[in-house]
Amino acid sequence: MFDTLQDRLAATFKNLRGKGRLSDADIDATAREIRIALLEADVALPVVKEFVTRVKERARGAEVSAALNPAQHVIKIVNDELVAILGGETRRLRFAKKAPTVIILAGLQGSGKTTLAGKLGRWLREQGNSPLLVAADLQRPNAVTQLQVVGAQAGVKVFAPQPGNGVGDPVVVARDSIDEARRTLHDVVVIDTAGRLGIDAELMQQAADIRDAVRPDEILFVVDAMIGQDAVTTAQAFLDGVGFSGVVLSKLDGDARGGAALSVAQITGRQVMFASNGEQLTDFDVFHPDRMASRILGMGDMLTLIEQAEKAFDAEETARAAAKLQGGGGDFTLDDFLQQMQAVRKMGSLSKIFGMLPGMAQVKDQIADIDERDIDRIQAVILSMTPAERANPKMIDGSRRSRIARGSGTSISDVNGLVDRFFEARKMMAQLANGGGIPGMPGLPGLGKRAKTRQQPKKGKGKRTSGNPARRAAEEKAAAMPRDSQPAAVSPFGDPKGAPDGIDSEASSDFALPKELRDLL
Repeated sequence: MFDTLQDRLAATFKNLRGKGRLSDADIDATAREIRIALLEADVALPVVKEFVTRVKERARGAEVSAALNPAQHVIKIVNDELVAILGGETRRLRFAKKAPTVIILAGLQGSGKTTLAGKLGRWLREQGNSPLLVAADLQRPNAVTQLQVVGAQAGVKVFAPQPGNGVGDPVVVARDSIDEARRTLHDVVVIDTAGRLGIDAELMQQAADIRDAVRPDEILFVVDAMIGQDAVTTAQAFLDGVGFSGVVLSKLDGDARGGAALSVAQITGRQVMFASNGEQLTDFDVFHPDRMASRILGMGDMLTLIEQAEKAFDAEETARAAAKLQGGGGDFTLDDFLQQMQAVRKMGSLSKIFGMLPGMAQVKDQIADIDERDIDRIQAVILSMTPAERANPKMIDGSRRSRIARGSGTSISDVNGLVDRFFEARKMMAQLANGGGIPGMPGLPGLGKRAKTRQQPKKGKGKRTSGNPARRAAEEKAAAMPRDSQPAAVSPFGDPKGAPDGIDSEASSDFALPKELRDLL
């Protein structure tokens, strides 16, 4: 969605690198490039003018003039301003003090309201609520049937007393749904209303009548993020005619320029609350302005990635796999490998996962070319093996590989490649789990078990002594000293205790990654 904007901003910041100080000409040139980038992304002109003005004012401030790295400060300023125009802080749903909480979904036809109702219902159910979907779109053909299908997929009950297709009164359906929710003990009611191809008096009046009949706690305006400037016009007209309390962006996975997402909150004064970025019911989450700004600037979104991993990975299975790897990796089997891959698959497409990692914007073309079917082929190869072969891949000889290839519909070279990569991956993961780091690189302190720092002397051989009398005397004196008072060993990096440059040698032993990141490794 934001590829064009991301590329232009990255090129703009690249021109600032290496400058010890920013002149007024540098600031003006940077502001001009940012303005062009936002306009090309279809951001509303008033938003662009205000954004660029604030960036220029802050860039000329003392905080940048005295900075050692002006480019980083400009990036920080742009990030802060992006967060501001996206709504600032994360906006949460307001629940009624007395159930049920009533939520109305409104928007133009084709914006994805019905599908989003199922996504919202599923999300509410995962949060511990008991939602009820209401089919109040009685005019669009098969809208009621579509909501019933989506509700069944989401595991949420649907209230549809009228058949739709032009039959029934949506105001009566909305009013009766409140009584139905109280009777069946549902604490949230999500009402799917009818859309139109454009703003007209009939749409406004029907939406206003439903609003007055049910007195909703939230009115969410669903905006198709792919329609550009028209999204802002429609949102403003609906805000003036009926009013809404929050915005939901749909189709964020599209290839449009995404200016609507950067404009709606600033123009209407209503924050974006949710974002839908795919066709699956799981492609739905709370909208975080700071995380979206980080993605636009190519800095990744590790917090969302961690949250998705916590949902997809079973804590007990992950702990067992980690224990096997820390034990040397020999007990880590292809069954464990398959479970981990299936958990990764639950997090979504590989391109989305890699896109959340910092710095991946530089290789987004390669990420876009990732073939998701590779995981299916790997799964087919592993499932074509016997339990004994999955537990001990070393026993897979030529004849077994031929049988596995035929059973999985792949080639023998595919089987060979999988087995070889499995052994390499197991060895690398075992080294990471034991603090050994990646082969050819120093181990990371605080990651897994601490690597051994002292080698045990070999049995049967005495300690070697220097032939230089002065050096031998110094060695004997050092050996006689208490261990605590002995000088620390110097690492190849030049710091005691093997700490890399830039890390405090005394604090390095206490260095540890956050628990959320350790759980992912």
